[in-house]
Amino acid sequence: LTPAEIAFFRDAAPWGFILFKRNVESPQQVRALCGSLRETVGRADAPILIDQEGGRVQRMGPPHWPKYPPGRAYGRLYVEDPVAGRELTRLGARLIAQDLRSVGINVDCLPVLDVPVEGAHDVIGDRAYAGDPATVAVLGRAAAEGLLAGGVLPVIKHIPGHGRAFADSHLALPVVETPQEELKARDFAPFRALADMPLAMTAHVVYASFDSAQPGTTSPSVMAEIIRGHMGYDGLV
Repeated sequence: LTPAEIAFFRDAAPWGFILFKRNVESPQQVRALCGSLRETVGRADAPILIDQEGGRVQRMGPPHWPKYPPGRAYGRLYVEDPVAGRELTRLGARLIAQDLRSVGINVDCLPVLDVPVEGAHDVIGDRAYAGDPATVAVLGRAAAEGLLAGGVLPVIKHIPGHGRAFADSHLALPVVETPQEELKARDFAPFRALADMPLAMTAHVVYASFDSAQPGTTSPSVMAEIIRGHMGYDGLV
């Protein structure tokens, strides 16, 4: 950390931090960075997050860490053998947790609980476990259990569902016109099934049948009616 960064973090006193690929070079460097970040806020337990899913979204990778498969690979295994597919999903996340904890990272932005529909933007794509909510819920819970067993908190994403977005929400604002009942039956179902998880990341998607003006992230009605209400989610968003 530079002196300016140290001063900024001490003044801002954030709850936690998130690392990106540009912050990752080697195990020794990441471990030192995590220690320095926690030192600036004076909390040895300050959360440090990362996006370590496997596949296209993996901030820590070769040569220092293994390359993990995308969520869809576990979904294909689950179709062939549900018991093995679930156990391998849990094991994959448990191994990721070991990688993260060894360098001081204690929160992973996983599992992806989105349910893609035909023709949706590939920003989710093979990051999703499957195209049906029941499978997504089963494998999402398996991944969360693997992380928790390794001492890493999971983050369910992208609540209340990014699978119908026809644009990449990093670059544009997707608008979903699907009726409420269909969203509740399909898109929202995995999040409702994992409403006991500690952390959730929102979707920057407009759900027009609930709020035609604001994306889920900033919509009071999406937060109150869907996330806190229909899903019964009371964890940290």
